[in-house]
Amino acid sequence: MRIKTLIAGICGLSVIPLAGAGVASAATRSAGPTFQLPFPCGETWVGSSKSYAHTGNEIDFNGSANDGNADIGRTVVASAAGTVVMSEYRTADGYGNVVKIRHSDGSVTLYAHLNSRTVSKGANVAQGQKIGTVGKSSAKYNIIAHLHYEQRSSSGSILPATFNGARYQYPNQTLTSKNCGGGSAPSNGGGTSSGSSSNPYSAEQVCGAGFKAIDSAPLGSQGKVVLLYSTSTGENCVVTLRNSASGKAAMRAYLEVKGQARKTDAGSFQYYAGPVRAKAPRTCVKWGGAIGSAVYDSPFEHCD
Repeated sequence: MRIKTLIAGICGLSVIPLAGAGVASAATRSAGPTFQLPFPCGETWVGSSKSYAHTGNEIDFNGSANDGNADIGRTVVASAAGTVVMSEYRTADGYGNVVKIRHSDGSVTLYAHLNSRTVSKGANVAQGQKIGTVGKSSAKYNIIAHLHYEQRSSSGSILPATFNGARYQYPNQTLTSKNCGGGSAPSNGGGTSSGSSSNPYSAEQVCGAGFKAIDSAPLGSQGKVVLLYSTSTGENCVVTLRNSASGKAAMRAYLEVKGQARKTDAGSFQYYAGPVRAKAPRTCVKWGGAIGSAVYDSPFEHCD
């Protein structure tokens, strides 16, 4: 596959298992979450582990075998529910924009070379939640757009990846995503167990550290849509939250900065839609969301 017979093979150069770290046993893996493909439900992606610098278990994903940079901006989602332990632009290892998520068993998934990141460190994310977009970011290398993806043990070893309970067929495989949302919430996600019928997430948890709610609107009896702001970054964030986490519902959250294109996250979700972020210091915004037929649309406001 043309993924990174260029320089893109650098994905994985910096990944060195910790001393004493070994590949987890089958029993260890089976006790963890059921990982899904890091792309929205129903999408088909081609994976390859043939990059010359890979240690064997990393995967580079593209939408097709000959798509050049056509994948830039496509949605990347969490393979399983967890807590974001890294969301930053990295220079030394060539990963560029990278997100790392720690899961219930201590394992970690890594998503690198992102064009954008939509979650912050400390945020709790649900399985299937958007965490960024496919890109080719790297401070060190000239690469073709793709998602560099890893599943790691709690000690740092890069494990053979599994999706929907099946081991990835190295070195190449074409897969269709079964990541249709509905993953259990992390145990620290708001003080309620993942088996509870109430939503364990708050808008602040979804948007991440530094965001504070500045407005909200009810969506009938089903939930609410919340507008948040971070004084440190000048960003607004919109999240639509359900009151009940039973099953899934058609949900939407959007944010429109005056003079810019509207950003929207929509789909069938268990807990929430969003987060949708945009910088808007001293600029009017229009925001809103929906759960089923219950809709809220604001005027342009919060201009200070």
